[in-house]
Order: sequence, then structure tokens, then C-alpha cells
Amino acid sequence: MRRRLLFLAVGVLLAVAWPVAAQQRVFLSLATGGTAGVYFPLGAALAELWSGRVPNVQVTAQTSGASVANIRLLQRGDVAIAMVQNDITYYAFNGIEMFMDRIANQPAPVATLRGMAMLYPETIQVVTLRSKNINSIAELRGRRIAVGAPGSGTEVNARQILRMFELGYYNTRPDFLNFAEAADQVKDGVVDAAFITAGHPTAAVQDIAASRDLKLLPVPREVVEQLRVQWPYYTAVTIPANTYRGQTEAVDTVAVMAMLVTRQDVDEALVYSLTRTMWENVDRLRAAHARGRDVTTATARRGMPITMHAGALRFYREFGIR
Repeated sequence: MRRRLLFLAVGVLLAVAWPVAAQQRVFLSLATGGTAGVYFPLGAALAELWSGRVPNVQVTAQTSGASVANIRLLQRGDVAIAMVQNDITYYAFNGIEMFMDRIANQPAPVATLRGMAMLYPETIQVVTLRSKNINSIAELRGRRIAVGAPGSGTEVNARQILRMFELGYYNTRPDFLNFAEAADQVKDGVVDAAFITAGHPTAAVQDIAASRDLKLLPVPREVVEQLRVQWPYYTAVTIPANTYRGQTEAVDTVAVMAMLVTRQDVDEALVYSLTRTMWENVDRLRAAHARGRDVTTATARRGMPITMHAGALRFYREFGIR
């Protein structure tokens, strides 16, 4: 009788405890970028993958103003994970550039940032129309230029690259537009050129090429080397011929790297599971966008500009990924 009562008691405890445990779901937001870029389709694929493969986790891909805005979302605790350019991550972690406290004139580091993975090269594409008769970035003096959304990584890239050609906002006419807005205004001839930092091919540039005869302005190799003296996270890349309709020649330019970033306080076991699930199902990213083909464990840790999250580091060490 005593034994039967013990079994009954255990059964009651399990019946009470199981529904509670089963209902304990973790809801996460993943900050991506605008719908015309690469962050959003890859982020949406990641969110779907994590929600389907990591038990009791529901992840939502959130559109945003991209890199700088995503750092702020992480800092405020509005999201748990974000896609960010590696140069912007470095600025935030060290409290420099746009993360300076301008009132106190001192660094204001976002020291809680932690890295999860390096993803793919983000190409800086300077787009114009052939009808504009612009052949180099140096010829943008006095021109109206879309330089990226306010607070975006694209805007920082535009400013730094323009400086290499002795240009700036003082001798050009900058418009602070997101990718979709920039594409529309390039097509309409309202702006003369647009800076778009995203993995190629980019939906916004494809949109321009679908109805207009576009031209990509080069960033020559010697200019890339000058950039790297001050900002070492830039790297030289070439956009292959026929990446876009009507683009018959390869174009030399420059890139930064996209990466996944989280916060130090996000649970270690959770980050481990998310990291492992992503790399074990990386084909899902490759199916979501052409740039997913560049997401590989061979470069998962290469050039990580900040401290790695303990959960991600545990995964890489367990599987011998250096």
C-alpha cells in the first residue's frame, strides 16, 4: 500500500510538472536589416531554422536599420542576436567612431557584445546609371549620392571611401536612404549614385538592373590598400562579370565581413545550441541567398574583431574549428 501511494505521488508530481516544463519556451529576436538587402533573407532563414530545430526556442527575424542600429538594439536588450558588419562591431566594442560619447569626448564601449560567427563578405557596391556618364568615385564631387540609412554601416563605409578620393559631405550632396529607397531614386535619376553594402548579388541592385542600364564604380586596389592602413577590416574583392544584368565586366571593389553578434548575458547553453544548429544545417542558408554559399566553418572564426561568446567558443573547440 505504501509503495502504491509513493507511485501515485510521483505520478501526480510528474503530471503537474510536465505541462509547465513543456510550456517553457524561449522567445528571441534576431535583428537583420532592410528587406532589399542580404541580412533579411539570411536572417529569416536562420530564424526559421532555429525555431524548427532548437527545442523550445522561437526566433523572429526583425527588420532594422542594419549594423549600427542593430548594435543599439542589442545594447538596449531589445534583441538577443544581430547581424552586423565586423567593422561596426569593432567600433562598438571599443567605443570609437559613432560610439564615442561626443559630450564627454571619450569612448563609450558596448563591452557586453560577444561574437558568434563570421558569415560572408559584404561588398561595397557604388551604383550609378550609364546615362549619368560617371566613371569613377572621384567624379561624384558635387553630385547627389545615396550614402545609406542614418546610423547604418553603409553610411560609415561611404564616408570613409569618399575620404580616400578627397570627397566628403561638404563637397557632395548626401542623401541618407535605405537600400530600397536608394534603388528607387537611382532608377528615377534623382540621385546620381548610391552606396550599397551587402553581399552580391543584392536585391536592391538587381532591382535597378532589371529596368535600367547600370554601372558599378570601382574601388581600385591601391585605394583599398590606403583604406586598410586606417581601417584594417576592409578587404579587396571583385564583383564577377554578369553578376547583374548588363554588367559585362568584372569590377574591383572593397568589402567588410558580416557576422553574428550576441550579448555576454545570453545563456551559454542556448548560444551553444544555436551555433551548433546553424553549422549543422548551413545548407539552409545556402538555399536562402547566393551569399549563403560563402558561409563556411573555414572562416567562422577568422577575423573575429571582438571576444567570442562562451557558448559559441565551446562549440568551435568541441568540433576542432579554429
